[in-house]
Amino acid sequence: MRQLPPFADLRAFLTWLEGSGDLLTVPQPVDLRHEMTALQLATLRANGPALRFEQAHSSGAVAKMPVIANLFGTRARVAAGLGIVLADLPRLGEALAALRTPAPVDGLRDALSRWPMLRAALSARPQIVNRAAVQQGSDIADLTQIPVQTPWPMDAGPLITWPVVITRPHGSAPAQTARYNLGVYRAQVLGPDRLILRWLAHRGGAAHARTWAQAHEPMPVAIALGSDPATLLSAALPLPETVSELGFSGVLRGVRTTLVAAKTVPLLVPAQAEIILEGWVHPGDTAPEGPFGDHTGYYNAVEQFPVMRVSAITHRRDPLYLTTVTGRPPDEPSVIGEVFNDLALPVIRAQIPEIRDLWLPPAGCSYRIAVVQIDKRYPGQARRVMMALWGMLPQFSYTKLVIVVDTDIDPRNWDDIAWALSTRMDAGRDLMVLERTPMDYLDFAAPLEGLAGKLGVDATTKIGAETTRDWGQVMALDPAHEARAMEFVTKFLKKGTG
Repeated sequence: MRQLPPFADLRAFLTWLEGSGDLLTVPQPVDLRHEMTALQLATLRANGPALRFEQAHSSGAVAKMPVIANLFGTRARVAAGLGIVLADLPRLGEALAALRTPAPVDGLRDALSRWPMLRAALSARPQIVNRAAVQQGSDIADLTQIPVQTPWPMDAGPLITWPVVITRPHGSAPAQTARYNLGVYRAQVLGPDRLILRWLAHRGGAAHARTWAQAHEPMPVAIALGSDPATLLSAALPLPETVSELGFSGVLRGVRTTLVAAKTVPLLVPAQAEIILEGWVHPGDTAPEGPFGDHTGYYNAVEQFPVMRVSAITHRRDPLYLTTVTGRPPDEPSVIGEVFNDLALPVIRAQIPEIRDLWLPPAGCSYRIAVVQIDKRYPGQARRVMMALWGMLPQFSYTKLVIVVDTDIDPRNWDDIAWALSTRMDAGRDLMVLERTPMDYLDFAAPLEGLAGKLGVDATTKIGAETTRDWGQVMALDPAHEARAMEFVTKFLKKGTG
């Protein structure tokens, strides 16, 4: 499936981007406090390139390493990080669907032809090495020497925004990499050797932390900064629990994942990362995290999260630091979310076959609004789809508004959606309201922290018992006449305006 060359590390990806004219080097001084955020967001919203800041500084002190930003600021670059072009997203989505629910096959030949990625993902084993590029540098003594951004004016301090946090459950061995969890959780720098890990209770890192706390033992943690694109995106993808992010990253990369033993904690870490932070999370050791600007466009509240005590920092010679910014969409996470939306479609269709398309508008903070296009065949079907979607994947339990439309409505076009709402929805009949359901506790509109209502809107044509009135007939011209009209516009009108 992979069409692009393997990107063994972040540098290989940047070299490829530069050759494609999609990397811009910024030689001028740029302040890590707030100014870099403005440049990142302006570039992203102009559909611009990835950025390499050569003179990032804070309080006038220039960083000793370049800062990379806006790496996945376009859908095309996200797809490239997955090793494919945008047109092949549906094929990768089908492979992900097969990882969750493999379809029946007709014999071994059929299995091998249809499931090569499934077989690879389940059997991929990282390669363990004794020496690694990420352990060859010797210049970084503590966290204050890493050029960490302070993105927003009211932020509590420097915030690491692209960390790949590596954990394993208590009772597992360091060599059991299939049991590792890779997650992207923001990390607030508290000082030279302490940072806060903001992992929510339902995330893999928090689940592992609970197993170590129950055993009354500190948990080893490693953080990879500046990982290769396949590792970064695998850590963010909603993969099935049976699939290792480390193994799957090798499938995406086209080259086995290379790991090396950490220096001070019993973990294996990515050998090709730019920087590795090693340390321990002790049971009950927490600190107030935040406030920080979040993907909602608001600052989140201050809350207690675990503290990681850094025991070692290893890095490559002349390392790069990778950063991103989270804020009101569009931002880099929302661009990644758009691509992941398309990847999730085959998984969703496998569970709810009548769904033809689904759009999570980026302005809806990635997952809080869903517009669903269905092939409607019976009364009440739209409501069944709403309930199935809310209960299907964990992220959809946070979707507060679901709008269901017919196949003649483009679910990615707000004008089409508005027309369907205006002509096919009655507020007294077609709204389904749920109360006290799970909700992202960062949603300040929720009346209770972590609990809120949900609204389903049936904007489909009403059939059968859904209505007692004759339904209107949609107006449409003869397709042949429309085709002739398009020829006329193309031939005469455009020529006249030229």
